[in-house]
Amino acid sequence: MGGLTAGSKALGWYCRPRMQAASRSSLNPAGAGGLLLAVLVAGVGVGLLVGWAAGAAGIGALVGAVIGIPGGIFAVYRRYRDAF
Repeated sequence: MGGLTAGSKALGWYCRPRMQAASRSSLNPAGAGGLLLAVLVAGVGVGLLVGWAAGAAGIGALVGAVIGIPGGIFAVYRRYRDAF
């Protein structure tokens, strides 16, 4: 009798090993904080330079911080988007 066994080719498509889930990238809190701080400082620095050139360095630094905070949040989200 030509019975089907687990090793036969007819059941090979059905008896495949289970697929493993792709590993998620882990969130590195120190790296995320460093990236957030770096983008914020870069925003404040650019704002300070533009403000200094315009004659109001303090206002420029404030505008740079206002732009740098959401910029840093966006940079952290883009870097660690697979961890969320």
